[in-house]
Amino acid sequence: MATGGRLIAGSHNRNEFILINADEIGRIKSVQELSGQICQICGDEVEITIDGEPFVACNECAFPVCRICYEYERREGNQACPQCKTRYKRIKGSPRVEGDEEEDDIDDLEHEFDYGNITVPGLTQSSGVIPAVCGGHVGSSGSPSGSRHDSSSQGLEIPLLTYGEEEAQISSDQHAIIVPPFASHGDGIHPSPSGSSAPLQSRPMVPDKDSALYGYGSVAWKDRMEDWKKRQSGKLQVVKHQGDNDGGDLDGNELDPDLPMMDEGRQPLSRKLPIASSKISPYRLIIILRLAILGFFFHYRVLHPVPDAYGLWMTSVICEIWFAVSWILDQFPKWYPIERETYLDRLSLRYEKEGKPSKLADVDVFVSTVDPMKEPPLITANTVLSILAVDYPVEKVACYVSDDGAAMLTFEALSETSEFARKWVPFCKKFNIEPRAPEWYFSQKMDYLKNKVHPAFVRERRAMKREYEEFKISINRLVAMAQKVPEEGWTMQDGTPWPGNNVRDHPGMIQVFLGHDGVRDVEGNELPRLVYVSREKRPGFDHHKKAGAMNALVRVSAVLSNAPFLLNVDCDHYINNSKALREAMCFMMDPTSGKKICYVQFPQRFDGIDLHDRYSNRNVVFFDINMKGLDGLQGPIYVGTGCVFRRQALYGYDAPIKKKPPSKTCNCWPKWCCSCCGSRKIKKGKIKKDKKKKLKHREASKQIYALETIEEGIEETNSENPSHVSQEKLEKRFGQSPVFVASTLLENGGVPKDASSATFLKEAIHVISCGYEDKTEWGKEVGWIYGSVTEDILTGFKMHCHGWRSVYCIPKRPAFKGSAPINLSDRLHQVLRWALGSVEIFFSKHCPIWYGYGGGLKWLERFSYINSVVYPWTSIPLIVYCTLPAICLLTGKFIVPEISNYASIIFMALFISIAATGILEMQWGGVGIDDWWRNEQFWVIGGASSHLFALFQGLLKVLAGVNTNFTVTSKGGDDGEFSELYIFKWTSLLIPPTTLLIINVVGVVVGVSNAINNGYDSWGPLFGKLFFALWVIIHLYPFLKGLIGKQEKIPTVIIIWSILLASIMTLVWVRINPVCFTRRPCTGNLWT
Repeated sequence: MATGGRLIAGSHNRNEFILINADEIGRIKSVQELSGQICQICGDEVEITIDGEPFVACNECAFPVCRICYEYERREGNQACPQCKTRYKRIKGSPRVEGDEEEDDIDDLEHEFDYGNITVPGLTQSSGVIPAVCGGHVGSSGSPSGSRHDSSSQGLEIPLLTYGEEEAQISSDQHAIIVPPFASHGDGIHPSPSGSSAPLQSRPMVPDKDSALYGYGSVAWKDRMEDWKKRQSGKLQVVKHQGDNDGGDLDGNELDPDLPMMDEGRQPLSRKLPIASSKISPYRLIIILRLAILGFFFHYRVLHPVPDAYGLWMTSVICEIWFAVSWILDQFPKWYPIERETYLDRLSLRYEKEGKPSKLADVDVFVSTVDPMKEPPLITANTVLSILAVDYPVEKVACYVSDDGAAMLTFEALSETSEFARKWVPFCKKFNIEPRAPEWYFSQKMDYLKNKVHPAFVRERRAMKREYEEFKISINRLVAMAQKVPEEGWTMQDGTPWPGNNVRDHPGMIQVFLGHDGVRDVEGNELPRLVYVSREKRPGFDHHKKAGAMNALVRVSAVLSNAPFLLNVDCDHYINNSKALREAMCFMMDPTSGKKICYVQFPQRFDGIDLHDRYSNRNVVFFDINMKGLDGLQGPIYVGTGCVFRRQALYGYDAPIKKKPPSKTCNCWPKWCCSCCGSRKIKKGKIKKDKKKKLKHREASKQIYALETIEEGIEETNSENPSHVSQEKLEKRFGQSPVFVASTLLENGGVPKDASSATFLKEAIHVISCGYEDKTEWGKEVGWIYGSVTEDILTGFKMHCHGWRSVYCIPKRPAFKGSAPINLSDRLHQVLRWALGSVEIFFSKHCPIWYGYGGGLKWLERFSYINSVVYPWTSIPLIVYCTLPAICLLTGKFIVPEISNYASIIFMALFISIAATGILEMQWGGVGIDDWWRNEQFWVIGGASSHLFALFQGLLKVLAGVNTNFTVTSKGGDDGEFSELYIFKWTSLLIPPTTLLIINVVGVVVGVSNAINNGYDSWGPLFGKLFFALWVIIHLYPFLKGLIGKQEKIPTVIIIWSILLASIMTLVWVRINPVCFTRRPCTGNLWT
């Protein structure tokens, strides 16, 4: 959009619109030209006929198919339209196939093969005898004339395709042709009898054209074609997706079996790779065995209480039942794990043909940032640079940066970034470097000359590194200047006050840095569009944090570029694989399976994490095991970044419904199998119920219903004008912007050409105004869903409820990389925010336990979503269960009675099944034992701290309306690599796990001391209690290391709080069970 490189600011509610430091508004050009119809089989353009009209293969439904695919389908396929299954009729100019004789009324058959009246200059006459074929009998009579005989004649004359010359392989007295089926009522090659001859005219042809381009020819031509077909069929086979019984509607089940044999450019762009049966079958068997063992375990636990410790026994059984339910919710969504493979070369063959414009879909990329002091501008700049240098057509990429803090530092840093991008982008594409974020590229500890052959690479790399160092200095200078804000606020270079000086009260701002006319890179090439966006904020409005910012980007991008696909990344997640967008397009643009995909989720990978990953920052178990399991169901959940969306899915539309083939009727079964009348009545009832369910499900997408009423001409009783009602419904759903509402109707994206420059600018400011979403469905059914700080889970959940499915893509080179907090306190606060969002969803109407039934959500997928919102509740039984070992050691009691041989077998079988399940998951998931163990440890650490606080904070927020924040205060630091790992930051989240750690250590000391004092007999009962306590201590060991850090002792504040809590718990126990201390001595107890 041509804005002259100026900042646009304004407020729709206040009727303000300002183009800062600009004299005029330039003309706006649309980013996507209107194109013709596209063949739905091969992806080529549908050609224009000599009449100037698009080629139409099927007169029933006008399904877009090019002429080449039409003729191929008639010749090699099932001769029917792929959409409506109507048999293709012969179009004039196309060769006949078997069955065309039934359509005599559509062509002029009397003169179809009338060659006698046609004379072509420069062609000589050839003579030969053509056999007459009629009713399967061969005759020897011929006719010198070129007219076609009637049905009673015994001869048929067809010219040879030899331009008057004969093939060397064919003797002069034996000519052969392929007789078409419509003439011979059979297939065959018929030699002419020797001794007969008759002059024949050659079939009129273009002399410089190869005869192989025509439908009929010599035997030699046929042999060559047959050999070519055999070679092609041997090399290129249609790759079909391998589906599972409950693996979703995607992939193998959706591949049309009627599609003809396709070449490399027409084959599927991706495929599923199921886990090998040698790995997955034992895994499923162990799960079933573990489930059975759990049944025997609870049977024993319930029927064998502990009389002298009934309270401990009951508490432990309740906790164990909760753990079992939690395990089921987590385990069974991993029943169908799969992997996927993409074919980037096929994507290029299909959509990027040499000499033609690229047909790849446009992509809008969203980058969100808030506070430049917490999210360094240099990190954001690297993310933006990696997006601008992505391996994708530049005219099809637009990057939108959302500055929700309206910081002039972010604006100025982005201005510097756009200038440096003019040098960095051509350098990346010239030498094909990876990654394309300069900070991480220049910091790689590897041989940067590997596979580089360009002689100027070393020289230009050194020059580019100097340019980047100067760029870093410029950014650092801006950061230093921003540390002290002037009293009058910031001013721009032209003296204009910065519109965002008041963070909570400022107009909306838009600045197009790149992508407008005249701004190109240093080599004169076009650059992707780069747009700065800061939505309007006013007091008294709920702006919905990140979810509201993302919805504002959806609207403003729809007005400016309206790409059909969106990629959202956090400001610290750069593109590590320049072909990441192409990887996603292999799924989104696949003609056989892409229509039902709402988003493609990439795994999160991180830089700057310590070697041992002490606090499980990488989340390898989740991203490499759980997400692969979900991909085999309805798709992975949305994790907030590194995700490519379909814009139409974000608008709250239902997924396209696949038409199923008609089921068998009662007539297909024997009479003794069922009663015709009864079965028909039952089926009619079922059909009515199914129709009601479908209608109810379709009501979720009001816009689609409104459009269908217009197209089908259904009259609505409550309105005089159906189009007026439709527009009213659209505005109620999407807001009062006519330009944006019009863009929502364009499934393939694009910007309307009839809009003026001023309209674009005003509408862009309008859609980011603070009151635009009032009385609309934004945040409820449209866009990112509000109601939780973890808006990502809600948004993905709503899409799956609408029948969409998602895809998990793991390229060999990680698509995105980001940074993660490696400090203990920061990591716990990150987990706290996630858990708080799950608690908010649990108490909302969108809780997956009771929301979304009757839609398109699969049961195992629902299990996964239920597990994602109930896991914070596990913190209560977990903390109680981790306290039991210390109580048992201090009181001399235990949660299990004297163990029998039967109980020993059950306990051993349970522990073995748990270990076997973990080992097999590591095997098919490709996860190391170290990562798996760190995940187990942090599950206990997070559950005993962050999850518990999130639960109480969520209860206070929902029930009492109280917002409680847990602040983090830095206490010290150190220099060197991973120095942040050893920084101690006091936070109340550290108290519960520290208390558990201390009381269990004290319990072990007391138990061992008691056993030493009481002799050999007391060691036997002690082993079970010690094992229980050591299990807790080992899981909390990383937490203990985080508390100590590089110091020689635990901070005093932690010790004081923990001793205080431990003392309180001891006094409470004495109060609850005073008998142990007053009336009688406890056997085997230190207190005796």
